[in-house]
Amino acid sequence: MITCYLRYIIDPYKLTEFEHYGKIWIPLVERFGGRHHGYFLPSEGVSNVALAMFSFPSLAEYEQYRTKSMSDPDCQAAFRYAEETRCFLSYERSFFRPVFE
Repeated sequence: MITCYLRYIIDPYKLTEFEHYGKIWIPLVERFGGRHHGYFLPSEGVSNVALAMFSFPSLAEYEQYRTKSMSDPDCQAAFRYAEETRCFLSYERSFFRPVFE
């Protein structure tokens, strides 16, 4: 299993738009075989950082999701929404191997 960790730099004045963006992606990731663990929005402390995490059974399956998302109409609509609202300024992606009991 591989978990994708996303760290976003968001516009704190567009938190509602970013939350909507996150709600768009959760079912899309799951439709392509991933398990979304949610988006995490600022509450206390720093106001311009948000996080998201989701897992795929393997890095190969994650790569298939990335390839398919580039031609999927719903994913393309989500990409356009982010571009139109500019609800985040940048993001970084890292991958982790989860450890469970």
